[in-house]
Order: sequence, then structure tokens, then C-alpha cells
Amino acid sequence: MAYYLWLIRFLSKPQCKTFLIASFSTFTTLKEGKTTAPAITTKPKTITFSRIFQELTHHRAQNPGKQAHARLIVSGFKPTIFVSNCLIQLYIKCSNLKSALKVFDKMPQRDVVSWNALIFGYAARGEMGIARTLFEAMPERDVISWNSLLSGYLLVGDCAKAIDVFVEMGRLSGMVDNRSFAVALKACSILEDGDFGVQLHCFAMKMGFDKDVITGSALVDMYAKCKKLDDSVSLFNRMSERNWVSWNTVIAGCVQNYKFIEALKLFKIMQKIGVGVSQSTYASILRSCAALSNLKLGTQLHAHALKTDFEMDVIVGTATLDMYAKCNNMSDAQKVFNSLPNRGLQSYNAIIVGYAQNGQGVEALQLFRLLQKSGLGFNEITLSGAFSACAVIAGYLEGLQVHGLAIKSNLWSNICVANSILDMYGKCQDVIEACHVFDEMERRDAVSWNAIIAVQAQNGNEEETLFCFISMLHAIMEPDEFTYGSVLKACAGQQALNYGMQIHSRIIKSGMGSNLFVGSALIDMYCKCGMVEEAKKILNRTEERDVVSWNAIISGFSGAKRSEDAQKFFSYMLKMGVKPDGFTYATLLDTCGNLATVGLGMQFHAQIIKQEMQSDVYISSTLVDMYSKCGNVQDSQIMFEKSPKRDFVTWNAMICGYAHHGLGEEALKVFENMELENVKPNHATFISVLRACAHIGLVEKGLHYFNVMLSDYSLHPQLEHYSCMVDILGRSGQLNKALKLIQEMPFEADDVIWRTLLSICKIHGNVEVAEEAASSLLQLDPQDSSTYILLSNIYADAGMWDKLSYTRRLMRQNKVRKEPGCSWIEVNDKVHTFLVRDKDHPKCEEIYEKLGLLIGEMKWCGCASDVNYEKIEEHESQDGSSSCICNP
Repeated sequence: MAYYLWLIRFLSKPQCKTFLIASFSTFTTLKEGKTTAPAITTKPKTITFSRIFQELTHHRAQNPGKQAHARLIVSGFKPTIFVSNCLIQLYIKCSNLKSALKVFDKMPQRDVVSWNALIFGYAARGEMGIARTLFEAMPERDVISWNSLLSGYLLVGDCAKAIDVFVEMGRLSGMVDNRSFAVALKACSILEDGDFGVQLHCFAMKMGFDKDVITGSALVDMYAKCKKLDDSVSLFNRMSERNWVSWNTVIAGCVQNYKFIEALKLFKIMQKIGVGVSQSTYASILRSCAALSNLKLGTQLHAHALKTDFEMDVIVGTATLDMYAKCNNMSDAQKVFNSLPNRGLQSYNAIIVGYAQNGQGVEALQLFRLLQKSGLGFNEITLSGAFSACAVIAGYLEGLQVHGLAIKSNLWSNICVANSILDMYGKCQDVIEACHVFDEMERRDAVSWNAIIAVQAQNGNEEETLFCFISMLHAIMEPDEFTYGSVLKACAGQQALNYGMQIHSRIIKSGMGSNLFVGSALIDMYCKCGMVEEAKKILNRTEERDVVSWNAIISGFSGAKRSEDAQKFFSYMLKMGVKPDGFTYATLLDTCGNLATVGLGMQFHAQIIKQEMQSDVYISSTLVDMYSKCGNVQDSQIMFEKSPKRDFVTWNAMICGYAHHGLGEEALKVFENMELENVKPNHATFISVLRACAHIGLVEKGLHYFNVMLSDYSLHPQLEHYSCMVDILGRSGQLNKALKLIQEMPFEADDVIWRTLLSICKIHGNVEVAEEAASSLLQLDPQDSSTYILLSNIYADAGMWDKLSYTRRLMRQNKVRKEPGCSWIEVNDKVHTFLVRDKDHPKCEEIYEKLGLLIGEMKWCGCASDVNYEKIEEHESQDGSSSCICNP
């Protein structure tokens, strides 16, 4: 630097006119890397223009270079070809091709170096038309001429043209070197043209370049990029000479082909033999740790990078924070980001995408705003991360703003950005805008189709999902596992078994039947369509089963009300050595709640504590629900109070538990606390609240909550809420108001709401309303035995024996038979099942004896049913009927 500053000052001195221009001697002394500027004396020292131009080229100093050029012209010196070439190089290095071309045009004689310099300059700027014209005009060419043209085409992304130049180079001149092969092989790598790459390999062997370390490294890279990793590793192992580039290439190849463990093994060998590491080494290895979610090893590599003085390197720092982000350790990722001395766009992209992928959309958007203030700009990766952040928080307004920014920057047409916009609108439930974005896309890839299909599926539009899938097939776009996952989910939601089976057939034909993700989606689809045995067959045919596959079948059997089978499959899962996750235990706890097997539920609870899963909000909510369904309200309350995080599901489970057990006041108190903590209730919350009001007879309060749903929370009452209101009004004796509510509600009444009204009529003995409710019920389901039985009991209570007999005859004519009632209880880890008038139990005599005592005590307390069974039996004998309607 001292020499450079002295040179600038010296150019303005008059002494420079005394230069001995033709001399090539130097005037500086370089010792131990230090430059000493000479003192200017009266005796001139020899210096050359060529030396001046070379030094200025090294420093890219254009203005001093122009001064030196001016001195050359003023001095009247006629530059040699070498001096002119040095001047051309100076202008090219300073990106002043116009001046370089002027010098070139004024040269009386030019050698091949002159032509090569200019060709290289235009090729480096991407002006391949001028570079090609100069190349064609060359009187003679050497290998550098060809390589300059070859590199230029690669630089502008015209890999096919680069390969054509290489072929022409070999055919016309035969002048190829290791650089020629390296560039040509790089073009094959980008095109993933493995066939031509093999031909180049053969040509390199013929020319004797296969043992060259540069060509060998390029071949290793080419095979890896062309998805021929085995050939890449085999070639690497046969290389007689390897340098750090060779090692980095094969490690990067393993990472690019998702062989992360192999990459780590190679890195370990690389360290053992003492090969140095570089930026690319750390980038590849840290990416392997990120893909494997191996935080421990990633942390060790971070420490290794610090020891080797890479702590200030932006590339290594970016790879490190990306690793921490993908290992779900955003606190350390943020620390690495904060410690970077010079944060580039890639660093911001890594941290923004990391926060978005970890569900921290607010933090991601904050960093996006910080990036905008930094002046570094943004690219398609930045915008994709920002849109993902908006999707995570369902930030519709934020998404609109980022969308506007994408339109202003003209990046909205980028396919990655457009796909992210699609996903954002889908997660924000704006299906119409998502469809508009999709329709305006100039080019669509498989991700685009997957995105629009997922948008429709996530928003419950099953028919549109299937329509989009058919459109994708018409567009000659091959579906992948994500496509099939969304479409099968739509089939499951619509219970469209026929469509599901057709898609299953297509999956088999496409060879994706063994895919774990698709297999799990098929199991889920068949289970939800009621074909659990078919789902079981698919699981048995799956060679590799992961936790998702087992969860699908366990959840399927649980959803099909086959809780015992679900628990059996859990046992099989453990025998196979598959570790359960949170979803597994949540499903199993639900089966325990359905079967009221509190003992087994407590065992699952113990396993959850051992695996430290109790803090999961989904599991804690299920525990509250399980204990409540098993009749253990006290433990349910304890689990609720111990929950570290409570979402609306946790609150709903506790409210529902209290309401289910008739503890209406407690349920309403929990609901009031829920409101105080600003947890927004949903439709399920108000169902439980209204049931609580019904249990304790709070008619006015029930009406208040029914109205609050819409006024305060914008929740339109659904059929279940009207059913609860019918129950509330009916229990208070306002049966006519309850009937009027049914008739005026905006829905068509279903069997549940009419059965609720009919049951209440039994309590109050209102025959008129009961007959209307029963008539509506029988129109919906003429084979519903419970309707006949309830109506018969109401007639019996009212002493209307003729109508009772008519109902009995009608039941017999329609061949309606009552399904026997069933109950069960778990005693000492064994489930005992009972049917009406069951005498198969080994202790049935003792049970009936105890039952008789209980009925006697109920009658003494006035709690027994007041139905006159003797009168009913008398009328049954007169009617000639022998089947029992009312169970004693």
C-alpha cells in the first residue's frame, strides 16, 4: 500500500519524464512482505510503464492508471505489445472496456495475449456477442482463448452453449487443459447431464487428465450433481492426488444427495489425515447437522470453527445460525446473528426463515423490517420467509403489505415467491385471493399445484381440492407425496371412498405405494371412510413404519370407536421399537376416556411424565378430558391447574368436564376465568356453558350466553347450541317456547334436537309436544327404537294405554327392535361388560341381588321411576307382544 500511494504521488512529479521506458528493472525492495518506498533523489531510478500498470491493476486504481497512460502519450514513447497488454489488463480490471478497446484498436501489432485479454473482459461482463466476434476475428488462438469463451458462456448461464464450445474446441484445435475440463464438467453439473459427463470423463482419461487433481475434483462434483453419488465417491477414492477442494467437493456431494451421515464420516477422515478446512467445508457439514437435527454435533462444529479462526467469517456464521435454527434453537441462532461483524443478505435470510419455520412469525417480521432499514435489499428467499411468517401468525394485513412490496420489486412473478403468497393466503383463509394468485402465475411447478390443493384442503373445500387435483393431471404435472397427502385428506374429509380408492390405484401405478408419507395418508383415509380393515392391510404391507404410520392406524381405530383395537396397535408399536410421540399419547388417552379405563389412563400419564411431555398443551388438554370422562373430576381439575400453558382446548375440556358431571356452577366459574385471561372461546366452549346452565336451571343466564355468542364473539349459533337452548327451556317447563325455537331456527332440525325435546316431554308429561317431536323423529328415522320407547313411556305415565298399544303395534309392524343397553366397568385392570337382562356374568346372582337392594332403597327415597310396569305388562299381554319396551 505504501508503494501504491508513493506511485500516485510520483506520477505528478516532473522527474517521471526521465524514466528509462524500455527498461524492465524494478525499483522497490520487498522484504518480508513489506513495501519500502524509495526516497526521490536527483539521480533518477529506472522504472517501467509495464510495472506501473501491473501495480495499478492489482489495486484496481483507474484514475492513477489514466494519469500513467497520459504520461506515456506525452512522453512520445511508442509502447511495446507487452506494455499495451498491461494497459488493456488495467482497464479491464477496472471494468472500463471502452478504454481497453480503444487501446486495443490503436495497437499496430497484437499478439494472442491482446486478443485473450479483451475476450476475457467482455465474457466476464456477460457480453458474449462481442466476445464471440472478437474470438472469430483472432488470427490464431490458444487454449486460453477457448477457455475464456467457454467460461463466459458458463458465467451467463448458457451451459448448453458452453458444452458446444468445448466440443468445437476439441474437434478443431485439440487444445484442452484441466481448466477446459473443469468448466465443461461444471456445465454438465448444472444441466445434470450425466450422460455427456460420462463422455467427458472418457475423453479426460484418453487425454491423461483423469489423474489431474483439478479435473478429478470437477468429475467428482459432476457425478454428485447428476445424482450419481456412488460413482462420485468411487472416483474420489481412486484419485491418486487429493487436495482440500477434492474433499470439500465429495462432502458437498453427499450433502446435496441427502447422505448426511456419510458426509460427516468423510469430514472425520479428512480431519484425521490433516486436510485443512474452508468455508465450504463448514457450510456442508453444518448443513448435515441441520438436516439431522443434531444440535450436539452442530454445537461441537461451531466450537471447531471458532478454534480455527472462522468466527468472523460471514459464510460460516450464516451456516451456523441456519443450523441452530433448523435444530429449533433460535436463541443461539440469534446470538450468532448478533455476533456477525458484517451481516449480509444471506445472514438475514437464514434468521428470518429460521424464525418462520419455528413458528415465531412476529420475530421473523421484525427482522424483515430491520433488513429493510439496513439498505441490503431483499431477494426471493427473503420474501418467501416473510410470507411464511405471515402464514404462521395468520397475519392477513401483514401479508397484504408484503405482497405489495413483492409487486413493487417485480419479484412477485418469481415462482418461489408466488408459491409462498399462495400458502400465505391459504393459511389466512382467503381462498379467493389465493386462487387469483394461482390463476395469474405465468409458470406453475409441482409446488404451485401442491400449494393450491393444500389451500383448498386446509379450508375444508374437499370438492375443489379434487377438482384442482384433476386439473393438475390435465396439465401433465406428476403428483408427488405432498399432492397425494392433501388429496387423500380431502377424500377422508368428504368420506369419498370411491375417489380415495381410485387415487390409491394411481399411487400404486406411480410406484409411490411404499412411501411412508403417502402410506400414512392412505391409512387415515380408509379409517375415516370406515374401512379400518383395509387400513390395517396397508399398514401390514408397509415395510418401514414410522411413528406417523402407527399414529394413523391408532387414530383411525379410535375414531371408529374401536378403542380396544387402538390400544392393541399401541402394544404392537412398542414391540416394533417405535417411540411414541405426543400425538400417540393424546390419542390413547382419548381411548381411555371413551372406555372409562382410568387405570390404563394413569399408566399412560406416568409414561408421559417419564418422557417429559406433560408440558405439551395438547397432551395436558387430553389428560383433563380423560380424567373427566372417567369420572375423576378432582384429578381433572388438578391437571387443569398444573397445565403450564392453557389454550382454548384446555379451558373447553375443563368446562365440558364440569358440565358433563352436573357441576354447572363450577363450569360457569371456569368460563368466567377464561374470559378474564382473554382466551377467546369457540363454538365448543358455548356448548359446554349452555349445558351447564341447563343442569342448574339458569334459564336467563343461558339466554344471555346464547345471545353473547354473536354479539361479543361473532360466533353464529349452530345446531348444537339450539339443542342446548331447547334443553334449557324444556327443563324449566317452557316446552311450547322450546318447540317454537326449533320451528324458527335457521337450520333444519336433526334427530338430536327432537330427541332432546321428546326426553324433556317425558319429564313434564307433555303428550301434545311429545307427539309432534316423535312424529318429526320418525320422519327422519322410522327405525329409531328409542323414539317408540320414549313415546310409549310418556303414554304410560299419562295412563293413555290405547295409544301405548298402538305405538307397540306400530313398532312391531315396522320390525323395529330395541338394541339392548350396554355398560362396562374396569375392576383390577379387567373390563366387565353388562347387557340388559344379562345372565352370562359368573357373578350375575350376586349382582342382581345387589341391584334389587339398590332399587328398593331408591323407591324408599322416592328416586325410583314412577312408571307402572305391571300395567304395561298387562297391556302387553293383551296386545300379544312379548318384547320389552321399558327396562326395569
